[in-house]
Amino acid sequence: MNPESSQHSSSWVAFTYASFAASTAMVAAGIMFMPLDIWMKGYFAMGVIMLIQSCVTVTKTMRDVHESKRLVNRIEDAKAERLLREAGKE
Repeated sequence: MNPESSQHSSSWVAFTYASFAASTAMVAAGIMFMPLDIWMKGYFAMGVIMLIQSCVTVTKTMRDVHESKRLVNRIEDAKAERLLREAGKE
């Protein structure tokens, strides 16, 4: 069994970082130039920061769950292969 691993190209990684930086800058500029009191701007900025933190947490959790399932599947496949080899020797 050869586990498949997908590697992202350096262009894709750079694009994702640039997209994140650009979107963060645009939201920050939008909040900064809103015609609102400073405490309301702070509330919106706090909400955006919490949203970004939650997105990172959800993404990491989803990836961890997927990876754990892959490991379990590989262990089960190895057990099945071992059983087949033992049954073939008899």
